[in-house]
Amino acid sequence: MSTSNFSPRRAIVTGSNSGIGRATALALAEAGMDVGITFHSDSDGADETAAMVRSLGRDAHIAQLDTGELDSVSGTITSLIEKLGGLDVFVNNAGVMDVAPFLEMDLETWRHTIAADLDGAFVAIQTAAKTMVEQGAGGRIIGVTSVHEHQPRVGSSAYDAAKHGFGGLLKTAALELGQHDITVNAVAPGEIATPMNDMTDEDAFSTHRPGIPLGRSGIAGEIASVIAFLASPASSYVTGASWAVDGGMLQMGPQGGSHLTTDDWRGAATE
Repeated sequence: MSTSNFSPRRAIVTGSNSGIGRATALALAEAGMDVGITFHSDSDGADETAAMVRSLGRDAHIAQLDTGELDSVSGTITSLIEKLGGLDVFVNNAGVMDVAPFLEMDLETWRHTIAADLDGAFVAIQTAAKTMVEQGAGGRIIGVTSVHEHQPRVGSSAYDAAKHGFGGLLKTAALELGQHDITVNAVAPGEIATPMNDMTDEDAFSTHRPGIPLGRSGIAGEIASVIAFLASPASSYVTGASWAVDGGMLQMGPQGGSHLTTDDWRGAATE
């Protein structure tokens, strides 16, 4: 079998009650997929996403998921798979971001971030992959990481470690799952206008960002479009890659570093 014959009909998008997750759920629904939706605490947001998916003529199923509660992750994903009648696409989008200076990061906070962003992602992706292997029809696994999968940020030691680790996990999974016609890729967003960042789409287009080559923040739909491509038959020869969707931000490392004129950035972790 070739992944070019892949015809996805059933998808799960974790953390799809708002932001990138919601935009992704809608993009996959528009592509003809029924969608499993998860939320951490925003049940109203999940209901809204489900209603939007259904308005596109697709089925939607909702489940509460805390990726930091590792004992329940696999069962929740399995339950959604059963409701969908199988699984073709799995998008791991759920996660947290705990911020503290490295010297002040306590172990409990560190473990919370690692558990939610890396351990929980491992359990969820492994559960999805096992189903895809059993089905024998291939599949798509996409992990939403961050530009901080590739480059660090002051004050984000736990988050950076989790995202670096998640990126490595996805690459290894791509190597091992290729024989089953399952592709595995990462999408690494930059600064995106989402509720988590207290930004709207209007903010993204109206606020100038001089440190980003495209001069603005991105919007959730721009991330979802890349995820939808990676979930589609058109991406049949793409695996083990990490797609930075950041307006060129990552390319500004040396340029940005050489143009800093003060040491203010050193205190950014406490802001």
